[in-house]
Amino acid sequence: MTEPFNGQASTLSQDELKTLVGRAALAYVREGEIIGVGTGSTVNKFLEALGQSGIRIAGAVSSSQASSAKLKVLGIPVLDANEVPSLSVYIDGADEIDAQGYMIKGGGAALTREKIVAASAAQFVCIADASKMVKTLGAFPLPVEVIPMASARIAMQFEALGGRATLRRSGERPLVTDNGQHILDVSGLQITDPLGLESMVNQWPGVVTVGVFAHQKANVCLLATPEGVQTLEFC
Repeated sequence: MTEPFNGQASTLSQDELKTLVGRAALAYVREGEIIGVGTGSTVNKFLEALGQSGIRIAGAVSSSQASSAKLKVLGIPVLDANEVPSLSVYIDGADEIDAQGYMIKGGGAALTREKIVAASAAQFVCIADASKMVKTLGAFPLPVEVIPMASARIAMQFEALGGRATLRRSGERPLVTDNGQHILDVSGLQITDPLGLESMVNQWPGVVTVGVFAHQKANVCLLATPEGVQTLEFC
């Protein structure tokens, strides 16, 4: 079991740490293959590094419209997940990750597509800075993508578990995901059984995807720390 990082504050900024770990992820990208690409600021650093590396890949399956746009700027073909039976690797960030490789994801509202792409990959490489490593998931509000007509009832189900669900907004309107759905952010949970919670919430009518990534957990985490990039491997 890998213990969470508890080192002293880094002299590097969070942006610099993300740059380091984005470059480190290039070690998992092989010439000529098709990879899965996630969403978020740390993934953007990986894409910048990939564009500068000279590594030529056959294409990528992307988890969001934002990442797809960045891949196209780099000249990397963006492929439909239905046309790619498997991926060698999926590279993505996390909002939280624990010592077993279980994660909370969805801060960027792309959790459904992220989980779909992760399920197609032989290996999930999580790239994160040390602030994302936690002992127990739940300090970061848990994103849950829901069908709009079910949001109030699902919020009440989380309240019964001790959570508080808030509808995510974009300005004055509810945020709409790439899939045309809404997101509830659930605070107040201590997720001591990520597999059990994911399995349970998946059964609630109206839930599209819960942002616990336990069934599709990380195989490897590249963690940017004051001492450099640590490689954490999970069984």
